[in-house]
Order: sequence, then C-alpha cells, then structure tokens
Amino acid sequence: MKDMDTQGYTTADGRKIGGVVMEMKNITLRFGGVMAISNISFDIREGEIRAIIGPNGAGKSSMLNVISGFYNPQEGEVIYKGQKRPQMKPYQVARQGIARTFQNIALFEGMTVLDNVMTGRIRQMNAGLLAQAIWKGKAEREETENREAVEKIIDFLEIQHIRKTPVGRLPYGLKKRVELARALAAEPSILLLDEPMAGMNVEEKEDMSRFILDVNDEFGTTIVLIEHDMGVVMDLSDRVVVMDYGKKIGDGTPDEVRNNQAVIDAYLGVAHD
Repeated sequence: MKDMDTQGYTTADGRKIGGVVMEMKNITLRFGGVMAISNISFDIREGEIRAIIGPNGAGKSSMLNVISGFYNPQEGEVIYKGQKRPQMKPYQVARQGIARTFQNIALFEGMTVLDNVMTGRIRQMNAGLLAQAIWKGKAEREETENREAVEKIIDFLEIQHIRKTPVGRLPYGLKKRVELARALAAEPSILLLDEPMAGMNVEEKEDMSRFILDVNDEFGTTIVLIEHDMGVVMDLSDRVVVMDYGKKIGDGTPDEVRNNQAVIDAYLGVAHD
C-alpha cells in the first residue's frame, strides 16, 4: 500500500514518487452525439507509471489523445505543472516535453532504424536552413550531439544490431522497440504508451516490460500506459485508472483496482466496441 501525501507517495518497493505534474479535471469529449469521455478526473504524479485500462471502446485512447493534444475536450481542463493548458496542437504539446507511441505503428518504413530514431530529435535541432545546407559550425555540432544521443538510446534498448536496417524489414516486436526509441529521443518528461505490447509474444512482452521499467528508473520519466494485458499492467503500474463506456469506474493501486467490484464486473462482462 502506498503512503500518499500532497507532495507525492512512496511505493511498496520504496521508490519515491513526486507531486502532481498533470491533472485531468472533469474531462468530457464528444464526437457528434457520441460521448467518448464523460466527466473524468485523475492526476499523474512525477516519476510514476500510471496505467489507463478498460474494455474495448472504453475511451482509453481518446483520453491519451486529449493528453497529447490530438483532441481538445468540450468540457474540463488539463492542468500541466500547475497551469491550465490552453487548446494546443500536438506539436505544441510535444514542445512541453510530452512524447508518445501509437497503437498502430507509425514509423518511416523505408528509412533505417537510426534515421527513424533521429526524427525524434527534431525539437533539439535549432540550426537554420543555411547552416544545415553548408553543415558547418552550429549545424555540425548539433548533428554530432544528436547522433550521440540517438546512439545511446539505441544501445539502451539493445537494437545496435539493426541500427542500419530499414524499418520495413523488421519483425513487429522490433518495430515497437524502434518506436519507443524514437519517442525517447525527444527526451520527454512524460511518455505516453498506447498499447506498447499489443500483438507481441510472451518473450517480446517481457523485453518491453523490462525496457519500460528501465526508462522509468534510469531516466526518471513519468509514464502513462494503456495496455490490455492485465498481468503486465498489475506488474508495472504504480496506480491505475479504469474506464468503461467513457466513465471512470476505478482509480487506485493495482491491488485496490483488482479488488474493485465495478472493475471486476466490467472485465467479466462482454467487451464492447
């Protein structure tokens, strides 16, 4: 059981989690007459792994899209680092230090792993077009620094052996790891993972779970995770928010959520699209 306070909490294994870095307040999102999210509130604390779970069609990806700026809710507020966030485009949210992966892999298939991961460094590329064209001075230093940062991430995720391989030739599990590498290249303070283990076999899931824990531990990255594999969620997460039909039906530690009758009923019922 976690010792909660206004500044943060201590996990069962002794990890220190910081204060609230993002708060979703009374978020409501509609698409025409369809209610995707209905008046949901929860917070995300610095350094934690925060899971969002629920049956198919519960509104999980819609919530992640609100956090990342792909959707703007009709009602409610996103509070980030103590400030109400205005309506933003995804690239503006990315500039605030929020990166994500996607449920459906979104990589450049014809480019190498190295070049795909380099695209995650766009925020760190500030040299002008002329400097880049002649590749001298600031542009050259920037390129060198960015490549060094990318090579460290490639080493960290153990994909050195495929760094020059076109992504289109890779098996599914490795593509997922490359997408994680690209997101990490942006040096995010909050990393959003949309079903990072969907379609993986047991060994691939074990590898991805290890890397997620390592990212959180070594970089201190706050992670928001959507995942259908309940074993993975319960093993990785510090806290879990549960959605069903666009509503929040549970929020707490894995043990608290596991014993929540509303959550049990939702998962024993028929999944809905």
